[in-house]
Amino acid sequence: MTATTDTATVSQTDIAAVAQRLRVAESTGRPIEPVRDALAPGGIAAAYAVQRTNEDTWTAEGRRIAGRKIGLTAASVQAQMAVNQPDFGVLFADMCLADGESMAAADVLQPRIEAEVALVLKKDLPYPDTTVTELAAAVDYLLPSIEIVGSRIRNWDISILDTIADNASCGRIVTGLNPVLPSAVDLASAGMVVEVNGKVVSVGSGAACLGHPYRAALWLARRMAELERPLRAGEIVMTGALGPMVSFPPGTSAVASIQGLGQVRINQEEK
Repeated sequence: MTATTDTATVSQTDIAAVAQRLRVAESTGRPIEPVRDALAPGGIAAAYAVQRTNEDTWTAEGRRIAGRKIGLTAASVQAQMAVNQPDFGVLFADMCLADGESMAAADVLQPRIEAEVALVLKKDLPYPDTTVTELAAAVDYLLPSIEIVGSRIRNWDISILDTIADNASCGRIVTGLNPVLPSAVDLASAGMVVEVNGKVVSVGSGAACLGHPYRAALWLARRMAELERPLRAGEIVMTGALGPMVSFPPGTSAVASIQGLGQVRINQEEK
C-alpha cells in the first residue's frame, strides 16, 4: 500500500472535524465535498481514525454494533483506488433490514446496491493469526444479502481516503430469512444475479469476492483482531460484492439471487 500509516501528520482536531462533517451529512441528508485533502498527510490510517471516531461517537450515543462489512474485494476496484487490500466498515443494528422490507428514500444518500454473502458467527475470532479452519469453524450460517451502499460525498467523488472515512460507504444491509449451513454451498462457484424492477442489472459469482467470500472474511478477522476490536459471536459479516455495484433509484425494487442461498429483496419508497 502506498499511503502512509502515520496519523501524526493529521491533528486530532482535524480528524474530529472531518468526522463531524460526515456525521452532519448523514443526519441532514446533504452530501459534502470530498475529505481526502484534509486526510492526505496521514493517509489510510487517518481515514480509519475518522471512521473510528464516528463509530465511538455513535456507540456512545446508544447505537449498537451488529457486525462489520468488507469493501474493495474486486481486483479492478482495488486498482482504481490504488490499494492492494480490502477495506472495512462498521454495521450498526439500525442499519439492518430483513428480506422484503421497504427503505425510505431519505435513508441512504446516493444509494447503489450490490449482492453479497453474509456470514453469521457462532464464535469469537480474537487472534491476529486466525486460520481459515478457525474461521470456517466460527461460521454459524450463511444468508443471501444486499448492501445498499451510500456516500456522504457529493456525486460519489471518492478516493480510498473518502470511502474509508465514510464508514466504507455503507448505508443499509438486507439479509434473507432462511439460514443456510456452510456445508450446503460451494461459495466460490455460486452464481449471483441482481434484478431491479425485473431487469437483470448485475451478474457475478462467489469467486469475484477475493476468490472466495471466506478469504475476505479471514482478512477482516485478522485485521479486527490486530485492532483489538475482534469479530464476536452473533455478529454479521458482509463479505463483499459478488458482481458490479448498480444504481438503486427511489421507487424501485431489487432482488438478489445467489445460488444455494436463495433470494433477498428490498424496496425503496418514492421520494
